Amino acid sequence: MTDELTAQVCVVGGGPAGLTLAVELAKRAVSVVVLEQSGHFDRSFRGESVSPDSVWLLDRLGLLDRLEGGYQQMHRMEIMDAGRRVLRADFTRFPYPHPCPVELPQPALLSALAGMGEEHAEHFTLVRRATATGLLEEDGTVCGVRARTPHGEVRVRAALTVAADGRFSKVREMSRLPYTRVPLERDVVWLKLPFPAQWDARTYRIRIQGDQHGLFIPTHPDSVRVGFNIPKGGLKDLRAQGLPALYERLDRLAPELSGAVRSEIRSWSDTSMLDIFTTLVPRWHRPGLVLTGDAAHTLTPILGQGVNHAIIDAVTLAPLVQSAFRAGGTPAQLTRAAERFQHARETSVGKSRALQLRQERLFALHGAGALLRRALYRVVDHSQPLKQRVLAGAYFQLQKPGPHQAAAPRPASRV
Repeated sequence: MTDELTAQVCVVGGGPAGLTLAVELAKRAVSVVVLEQSGHFDRSFRGESVSPDSVWLLDRLGLLDRLEGGYQQMHRMEIMDAGRRVLRADFTRFPYPHPCPVELPQPALLSALAGMGEEHAEHFTLVRRATATGLLEEDGTVCGVRARTPHGEVRVRAALTVAADGRFSKVREMSRLPYTRVPLERDVVWLKLPFPAQWDARTYRIRIQGDQHGLFIPTHPDSVRVGFNIPKGGLKDLRAQGLPALYERLDRLAPELSGAVRSEIRSWSDTSMLDIFTTLVPRWHRPGLVLTGDAAHTLTPILGQGVNHAIIDAVTLAPLVQSAFRAGGTPAQLTRAAERFQHARETSVGKSRALQLRQERLFALHGAGALLRRALYRVVDHSQPLKQRVLAGAYFQLQKPGPHQAAAPRPASRV
C-alpha cells in the first residue's frame, strides 16, 4: 500500500540544511514535509563545528536560547608546525556580534530544530526512517518524491523538492544534474579520545610535522575529535601496518594523547575514514527541484564550513521560496527563486572553497615548502588586521563589524 502526502515543499534530508530550511518555511506558513532516513538524531556526527556567522544566525532564529549550556564556545585557534607555535588567533578580539565559533553536538541542534518545527505543526511534517528512492516527474518537472519506509512506500507530492541529503546526495544523482567530483590528495582518519587535562578546552589545535597534519577539536562535553591525514586511498596500507602505525602517527603530532590513543583505540572499528573531495555543481536546480547544503557544494573539513554553509543556504532560500509561492508558486516562479538562491550563494561558497584548498596545499608542503609555510604563518601571526582579514573569508561573511569588540560573548559551559 502506498501512502500519499501533499505539501508545497518536500525536503529530502533532516540535517542542518534540511531542518533549518523546513523550520524557516513553516514559520512563513509554507507547508513542508521532511523525509529523514534515520529514525533518530542520537547518532555520531563529524560536523559539529559551527562558524561565528552561523552562531549569529542561530541566535537570530531563536535557537541559541534552546541550546543554552549544550555547546562549547571556542575562543582560540593555534597552529603548531615542527613543534613550534606559528599562528594563534584569539576570536574574542574580533569586532563582531558573535566572534566565536562553537562546538555544538548535531543531535542537540537537530532535536532543537525539530522541536521548533513541531511548534508549527500545521505546516511542518517530519517523516523519519524514510529513504528517497525516486523523483516524481510530470512533463520534465519534478513534482515530488517516492520514499521507502518500514510501513511501505510513501509518495510526497510537492511543487518544489529540495535535496538536502548531504555530500553523497542520492537526489542529486536522481536529478541528472551534471556535477564534477574533485578528489583531494588526502583522506582523513577520525577518532575520538578523552580530552587531555593539560589542554585548554576552548582552543582549536592544528599540528603539522612535515607533510603530516592533525586537527584536534574539543568536543562537548569532555572529548577531543582527532583527524589526521593519510594519502588518498591510503587506509588499506595504514591498516596493513597495524595499530602501532596509528599510535606512532599521533605520537609525532600530539604526544599528549599517546596514552589515551593506546587505551581507547583497540581496533580499527574505533576509527572512521572520511573521503576528502569537493563537488562542483554548475547548476543547482532544475524545474521543481533545488539542491542545497553539501548536495550543492561539498566542502572539506578545514575550518568547519559544511554546517556553516548549510545553515546560510537555508535562511537564504526560505524567503525566496515564500515569495515565489506568494506570487502563485508556478514552476517558472520557483525556478526563478532557485536561480536567485544560487546567484546569492555561489560566490560565498567559492570563497570558502578557495580558502580551504589553499590551506590544504599549505598543509601538504614539506622540505623547503614547509619552511615557506612556517614563514607565511608567522607573518600572519604578527599582524592582527591581517589575521582578521584572512579568517574573515571563512568566518565572517555575513556579520558586520561593530563599533565595539565583543569581548564578553554569550557564556556556554561544558556540562
